[in-house]
Amino acid sequence: MSSEPLRYALIMFAAGVGVPVLAALNAQLGGRIGSPAVAGVVLFVVAFTAAFAAMLATSGPAPLAALPGQPKHLFLAGLLVAFYVLSITWVAPRFGVGNAIMFVLLGQLASAALIDHFGLFGAMLRQITPARGLGLGLAICDAIVRAIGGRLEFANQDAGGACVSLYLKEIPVAAQPDPHEDRFA
Repeated sequence: MSSEPLRYALIMFAAGVGVPVLAALNAQLGGRIGSPAVAGVVLFVVAFTAAFAAMLATSGPAPLAALPGQPKHLFLAGLLVAFYVLSITWVAPRFGVGNAIMFVLLGQLASAALIDHFGLFGAMLRQITPARGLGLGLAICDAIVRAIGGRLEFANQDAGGACVSLYLKEIPVAAQPDPHEDRFA
């Protein structure tokens, strides 16, 4: 058996570890300098420098000559990266790094499932089965419930099957005006 899948998994695990670290660092930089947009620009300058060095160390600049012949929609990936960096830099200090990343991950799970299901962008077809759909739905519900201070609990039933329990924080109800009170007196 090849060690390539393990190598790929470890690389992607490291990238995954880097996502919340990136969010925390760039959010802090944006707060310290007073501009999430400027923090985003700094991040991209550093990222460009690293990518440029990687290009020089691997393939060199020759593949750049093939860029003009590529479909224009492929360049939208750069806008998506910019949107991610700017949004996480602005949202994380207000919503919490954990909450922000949790919803980023949910968005990634949902879009990855749809890309696989429909074979979008040349991806391998992999249908969303009822089990995958249920798992994705429960993950989304759990994230939303946790973001508002609640929790989901899962348990196996002795007779088979599963039980999902939902717990929400008590939210005080605002006092309602007395309908018989003259509010215009």
